[in-house]
Amino acid sequence: MKKEISIAACLIYALMLIAIPSAVSGATDYRVGEGDVLKVSVYGHKDLEATDRVSGDGNIILPLIGQLEVGGMTVAEVSSLIANRLSDGYILSPGVSVFVVEFRSRKAVIMGEIAKPGLYELKGDITLLELISMSGGLRGDAGNIATIKRKGPDGAIRSLDIDYMAIMESGDVSLDIQLYDGDSIYINKAGIYYVTGEVRKPNSYKLTEGTTVIKAITVAGGFTEKAAEKKVRIIRKVDGQETVMEKVPLDEYVMPEDVIVVPESLF
Repeated sequence: MKKEISIAACLIYALMLIAIPSAVSGATDYRVGEGDVLKVSVYGHKDLEATDRVSGDGNIILPLIGQLEVGGMTVAEVSSLIANRLSDGYILSPGVSVFVVEFRSRKAVIMGEIAKPGLYELKGDITLLELISMSGGLRGDAGNIATIKRKGPDGAIRSLDIDYMAIMESGDVSLDIQLYDGDSIYINKAGIYYVTGEVRKPNSYKLTEGTTVIKAITVAGGFTEKAAEKKVRIIRKVDGQETVMEKVPLDEYVMPEDVIVVPESLF
């Protein structure tokens, strides 16, 4: 069962990737940085073609223009900047293409409920779902949330909680998040709950968002003929203490570590 869940999640994402091209070196929203090698072409002007590595201070050197600061700009912004500079007294309406032919070394680490946790190189625009795929996919116990820890411009570490499973299920990859150098990703473990008593398949089960008591009992095979359906109890830990909830409504939401007890009817 767990293996099937992991495989299914990977298949969903694989189908999403078929419909959308992978990140390429010319991706217009990639932000240029030190060590990237850019190839600049100007339509109809072969002599202006240039390939240069972005320096430590974020500059490249181009024919006619000379030194140009591009560090931190997207590929599209670099192309627009070069076109504006060339149109200022050099070429009328220049057609400029910019490609990243070699990416600087950028890395992110992914840990938790992932098949191959570790440090990965980010070549181009790599998103969270792409890194999950690169690292072998999810383990069967994986939850829905990935926590991304990222250093901001001010040096402070911030945490982002991403419901990546919702992105997979919706198929809307525009909601996927791009990863940056130094990101640390943790795939959380799913919560579990227990169903015991007069159900057909008493066991522990993976908790998914929106699970109610009746859904949990259905997953556990449903009530037996002896079940006291209106006397279902939940044993729940509250502030470290076990609390017994009697005659819980069937639309009650299940919490992690809940024990759902279906008693036997006396009649």
